[in-house]
Amino acid sequence: MNLSLSKRIQEKFPTMSTNHRKLAEFILQHYDKAAFLTALELGQTLGMSESTVIRFATMLGYDGYPQLNKALQDMIKNKITTVERHRLSLKEDSNVLEWVFHTDMENLRKTMADVNVQDFRSAVQEIIQARNIYIISLRSATALGQFLHFYLHLLLKNSRLISGTGTLFEELLAVGPKDVVIGISFPRYSRQTIEGLKYAQEKGAHTLAITDSVTSPLSQYSKRLLVAHSHMGSFIDSFVAPLSLINALIIAVGTAESEKTTQALSQLEDIWARFKTYYSE
Repeated sequence: MNLSLSKRIQEKFPTMSTNHRKLAEFILQHYDKAAFLTALELGQTLGMSESTVIRFATMLGYDGYPQLNKALQDMIKNKITTVERHRLSLKEDSNVLEWVFHTDMENLRKTMADVNVQDFRSAVQEIIQARNIYIISLRSATALGQFLHFYLHLLLKNSRLISGTGTLFEELLAVGPKDVVIGISFPRYSRQTIEGLKYAQEKGAHTLAITDSVTSPLSQYSKRLLVAHSHMGSFIDSFVAPLSLINALIIAVGTAESEKTTQALSQLEDIWARFKTYYSE
């Protein structure tokens, strides 16, 4: 079983016990700390027994905790940067502006390290080949969905944004195997985004989740999973890394369809000039 630790957790997460889910979430969010803890120390940190931690390692397919610990240490090789060290050293009364900027930088760094490049490339091709693209983004994630929809509709002319809960399933009624459905949600996850992605999966559509972790409830209903870290340690999530990932997705689609993109943008420039869309002296 030559799978990465995060991939093993993703595959096993739906059937994990409550304690094992707590372990999985702690490891994914704090792998830099967990890598230097014994099985006993990790259990004590989360209020559970050493044997529970050992059973967790076995459940993931490792021979024991030492092998799981080695996988954790492999995750952090070359990943601890001056940005992270600085962030960890900040005190509660530190300048908020500086703290937010450094937290956003750390979310970007982790996203770069953890994003599944193969899923990203496959998602780009599926978006290009799709009959229709449906984007489900509700509540605070609405802004992310609007941004993605704006550019995909300019480039491909077949994007539909679902940002209202009342008509979600009516708008997905015609979805099928030739379509792509993109679900965007971050903690606290929108229940209807999850249900919409599940419905699309049942209808045979290509499903893509943009979310914060492989343990996200969206992951079990997504064919492709793109992880963007959003932890802020405050009452809001950080959407800097998710927006950067969406930027990359849009640019990759535009680059892959270069001729179509050039034609679409040329037509738009003519319309914008004719109707004076943009301010000029």
